[in-house]
Amino acid sequence: MSKIYVLIIACLLTAFCTNAQTGKLAGKILNEKNEPLVGVSVKITGSQGGTTTDVEGRFTLTLSAGKKYELTFSAVGYGSKTIDEVEVTPGQVTDLNVSLTATGKNLNTVTVTANRSSARKETTASLIQYQKNTNTVAAVISAESIRRSPDRNTGEVLKRVPGTSIIDGKYLVVRGLSDRYNFAMLNGIPLSSTEPDRKTFSFDIFPASLIDNIIINKAFVPELPAEWAGGLVQVNTKDVPAAGFLNITVGTGFNTQTLSKDFYNYQGGKYDWLGIDDGIRALPAEMPTKSKFNSLGDGDKAQLGKSFSNIWTSDKASSVFARLNSKFELSGGFTKVFKNGYKLGATLGLTYNQNVKRTHIQNGVYTVANNIPSLNIDYDNEKYSHDVLWGGLANVTLQLGNNHKISVKNLFNVNSTNYVTERTGLDYAQGNDGQPLIARELALKSNIFYNTQISGDHNLPTIKTKLHWYGSFNILDQYIPDQRRIQYNLESTPTGNRYMLLGVAQTSQLSGSRYFGYLSDYIYTAGGDVTKSFNLFGLSQSVKAGYLFQVKDRLFDSRPFTIYLPNDNAALRALPADKIYAPENFGNGFDNKFAISELSSNRYRYIANSILNAGFIQFDNQFTDKLRATWGVRVEDYDQLIGSVKQSDPRHLHTEVRDFLPGVNITYKLGSSANLRLSGSQTVVRPEFRELSDFQFYDFDMNATLTGNKYLERTKITNADFRYELYPKAGEVFSIGVFYKYFQKPIEFSFNPAGLGSQFNYVNADKATGYGAELEYRKKLDFVQALHNFTFQGNFSYIYNRVKSESLTLDRPMQGQSPYVINAALQYDVEKLGLYTTLLYNQIGDRIAFVGNKVLGIPEIWENTRPLLDLQVAKKVIKSKGEVKLNVSDIFNKAANYYYDFNENKKYDKSSDKLVIKRKYGTTFNISFSYNIK
Repeated sequence: MSKIYVLIIACLLTAFCTNAQTGKLAGKILNEKNEPLVGVSVKITGSQGGTTTDVEGRFTLTLSAGKKYELTFSAVGYGSKTIDEVEVTPGQVTDLNVSLTATGKNLNTVTVTANRSSARKETTASLIQYQKNTNTVAAVISAESIRRSPDRNTGEVLKRVPGTSIIDGKYLVVRGLSDRYNFAMLNGIPLSSTEPDRKTFSFDIFPASLIDNIIINKAFVPELPAEWAGGLVQVNTKDVPAAGFLNITVGTGFNTQTLSKDFYNYQGGKYDWLGIDDGIRALPAEMPTKSKFNSLGDGDKAQLGKSFSNIWTSDKASSVFARLNSKFELSGGFTKVFKNGYKLGATLGLTYNQNVKRTHIQNGVYTVANNIPSLNIDYDNEKYSHDVLWGGLANVTLQLGNNHKISVKNLFNVNSTNYVTERTGLDYAQGNDGQPLIARELALKSNIFYNTQISGDHNLPTIKTKLHWYGSFNILDQYIPDQRRIQYNLESTPTGNRYMLLGVAQTSQLSGSRYFGYLSDYIYTAGGDVTKSFNLFGLSQSVKAGYLFQVKDRLFDSRPFTIYLPNDNAALRALPADKIYAPENFGNGFDNKFAISELSSNRYRYIANSILNAGFIQFDNQFTDKLRATWGVRVEDYDQLIGSVKQSDPRHLHTEVRDFLPGVNITYKLGSSANLRLSGSQTVVRPEFRELSDFQFYDFDMNATLTGNKYLERTKITNADFRYELYPKAGEVFSIGVFYKYFQKPIEFSFNPAGLGSQFNYVNADKATGYGAELEYRKKLDFVQALHNFTFQGNFSYIYNRVKSESLTLDRPMQGQSPYVINAALQYDVEKLGLYTTLLYNQIGDRIAFVGNKVLGIPEIWENTRPLLDLQVAKKVIKSKGEVKLNVSDIFNKAANYYYDFNENKKYDKSSDKLVIKRKYGTTFNISFSYNIK
């Protein structure tokens, strides 16, 4: 073990103590199929130096700073490329990614000189080239693009992709489809839903600084998972560094709604700043199991009720510093090359972000009869939250020469929200004039995400075969300790006395409620694939086959407690929140004091398991120099168990299904700068565990109960795309395309308003059809001298979608489907000054947030369009080793409005429509300083 420590220390010293007058040049070489090229010769003109690429097509050179170099990249069967005017920065790594084109039957070398081209421009061009050469409809986000945006995490980055937007800052919407129709992969391995209560992936768990690139597939290829219809998001974390480095970032900021007004929190634990409970919210140590607790007498239960913590109030934050955001990032890495040519590299990262938010939320719940709304509740909420996202990354890779690589990658994150919600309002269910009330919810929700992977890549050049294998273990733990809700009804008298909303019911979750939730997901994944290359008709061909095995296990348990009065006691109910649940106010079950019970139905706990066996075969055929086809089929066997292993248990649900999922992608090159693409496929989206479980959970913000539906069926989707792409010059792109989708049994999210009995649930529609068009544009404005430093990029998507029913007359979009998506960005760069400015705009059209019920006359709830404008200004300082960034998010600060569209014009009209939910988020300002220590 001591030898390992010595080796690590030696590697770090080697990495951090190199000559400051040299710099590293590193990059990746791909062919026109976006395959890494192994053994590419990288030569320096006029020098004996040079290198070759490894199994991933990567290379690294150490060059003296202050000079300009000319590099030539060449490989057998490919046209060589010469790039001049290449410079490196002392003590830093300069990226240079290059794409080489096969020469086909003519193996004579063709030299392409990128005159006056910098490494940075060639890397940007390579990114566009990747999109051009990919075998399907896809978009790519590079580390450079992530750095240029004001985005803190992957979720925010993704809303910049053509045809995408984000819900709640973390849930992805592609082509206007609901977030449940997307899928996520990490370093090539499928992930599961990160949200226990919905089928979605929370992309904000990945700090942007730890991401190398993101690929968003919009058309299916058989080698990738088939459980999606909108987009397949491949997140790739940073791998082997080209040279040792150590970066540090610190920052702070504020939200306009948080800094300018009072802010409240409640007494928590000493680890709240980490998003972890220290035990102050835990169940009392003497609390027995569910069965034992429910077998106790009322007096014994009341004695246990006394042992809970008595914290039901919130406190005003006295210091302005308690309302500021905070940010800290530390990342480093090293590379060690051994005498035998083996290379050991590691990338380590630690990140911490805390955002302090005050969100204003208005809720109005209506019942509707004959298209006439009747107000049930009218609430005004202020939600004060501390959102913490921190974690670490540790990736280690061993390269065994140029043809073999083994990697171990680890990612750990804590993603939590600790909040107080203060409510005032009127409850019309308790009186025609409305019962005035005040209420409060105190809660910590903590998600802990851990993923470890091991993978290998092996190139066998003698038989033209590549082998890739992988294994992964993933944990998602959610802990909700002691979520508390309390409500007072106010007397309509001059004295305005307040009384606790408590009755004889032992099942209420509205007031006097304490909830403890525990969820653990364990995911085991293994698989691999083999690619065989061969020549046919003088052109490169390949066939790829692979297998995936994945097991998901979920254990869910919850313990909801209700504090109630067996016999009314008005004097007790009138006590303030800090005294009402004091230990002396619990009785023996026969007096006029409090008792406590636990909701013990088996619906408050369940187990779930799924087993996926998937295999595929895929052909990548080059029929001519212009025509390429990637086609094949994927077979997925899916076995799912929900609720209980006992068939006699009413929660028991067991399904087995096999799907044959074909996919074909055809690319036709219209010369060297344009493509035509045509694709068709069949994909599937299955219900998530939570959507099938009958577990009921009360949502305080929406004042409704969320429950699943065990009768949900999977959705099968037929997809088609046709697209024209033009790449006029390096770093520029213009594309226009159309797409079609047919959904069989789409799953939607439904809301049934009934005052205090409102419910959310999931339903299958019969079918839905959608089609749309996409336009993407990236252009440097250097054709006008005054705009030489500007680059404009934008995209627009239009989608027409309709749900149909065999039993009902429906003519509406699917839930979550937006009619249009707009993204635009304007960049202004002055490289000589180290000044980089980016202005970003995003907007989606009005969409259905919650489906209604046509039979009962309940209309849909729509989400109103909301424009978002963000700004980032970055300036290099301290000899370009430091950088100062100013980020401004949501400059317009428009409210998010959810409404009943009574005049059916699909937009919000204050005069005729009814506002159901209104959220105001504020504008956020953040400033950070980064420094490259080495």
